[in-house]
Amino acid sequence: MASETLGDVRNNERINKRKSTLNSNSPLSPTLDLAVALIRRHSVTPEDAGCQQLMIDRLAALNFRVERLPFADVENFWAVHGQGGPILCFAGHTDVVPSGPEDQWQHHPFEPVLDEDGMLCGRGAADMKGSLAAMVTATENFICDNPDHPGRIAFLITSDEEGVADNGTVKVVQWLKTRNIIPDWCLVGEPSSSVSCGDVIKNGRRGSLGAELTVLGTQGHVAYPQLADNPIHRAAPALAELTEIVWDNGNRFFPATSFQISNIGAGTGATNVIPGSLQVSFNFRFSTEVTAAQLQARTLTVLDRHGLNYEIRWQLNGEPFLTPAGPLVEATRGSIMDITSLDPVLSTTGGTSDGRFIAPLGTQVVELGPVNATIHKVNERVRAEDLNLLSRIYQRILEKLLS
Repeated sequence: MASETLGDVRNNERINKRKSTLNSNSPLSPTLDLAVALIRRHSVTPEDAGCQQLMIDRLAALNFRVERLPFADVENFWAVHGQGGPILCFAGHTDVVPSGPEDQWQHHPFEPVLDEDGMLCGRGAADMKGSLAAMVTATENFICDNPDHPGRIAFLITSDEEGVADNGTVKVVQWLKTRNIIPDWCLVGEPSSSVSCGDVIKNGRRGSLGAELTVLGTQGHVAYPQLADNPIHRAAPALAELTEIVWDNGNRFFPATSFQISNIGAGTGATNVIPGSLQVSFNFRFSTEVTAAQLQARTLTVLDRHGLNYEIRWQLNGEPFLTPAGPLVEATRGSIMDITSLDPVLSTTGGTSDGRFIAPLGTQVVELGPVNATIHKVNERVRAEDLNLLSRIYQRILEKLLS
């Protein structure tokens, strides 16, 4: 596909024209203009690189009350507009994943490009700087039309979603709890759409339970197996059994729980040595039909029945959550239909998001953002017009809930 780049000398005339488009006051909408400014910031997790300041400046101009909440090396902020009543919170992250090999990109990943097909290209365009820009412009337009709106509009923004997520949203939520601030509704800007902007709403997520298993044996020479104990041979039947278990059958909201082995390692590198230990990483993505404790107990039963000498370390990355039909789901669905005429699908598939930290407050949480086809990939991109659509959808949600 033909593409215009800011750093590619193969087509200077087109490049110069496109540079003008992205650096001047001309053709970009307010949403695209802010998205471009955010993408230019090299905010590889947990760096924010000035993205939040861009957002804070825009929100402060609307008389938002802003609390900066840095924890360790992570930048966060909480901002509120309005004096009382229910809270509609926009939540998102300014950090992005690393670009990967830059020479595999059609353009520099942090030099945003609007190509001739109308795609805004750059790291974070879809996940999720485009959504952040749409949130800000939707809020600007809504407050301009409704300066004395009922209720409150809030922003919960972090730079620690794509990384370990220890000092981001989870810490802000703890801060909110100590002040008895509980958002009624939360809209997370994760790229939820599949084919067209707005075709999917995430109204929940599966839980994530990971484990690091070490199976212990006795190292020895492969020619004298009677003098060794091969942990690979011992573990193989147990691992095979774990992969065959039906953990549950899911329900109308969630697919069945899945067990996946992601890494296996053993050995010294020599071909004539029986290893002394085996390391296995695995993960459960689980539904509300089972608990993390039940998954742990059932796994240990299998390992013990096979007589393994093992050590295991568990990591609960998030419990499953679900927002059923109610004000937020209906406002989101209705807004998408008003703006795009699409009838969106409710889904709980995909990975985890920071919604897992917010939902336990009792907050209704949904995720709505652009098409996710290129997230975390080389040449990440999003249809530019989709970001303008997204801004209009977000504004319509504000109108339905706070007008």
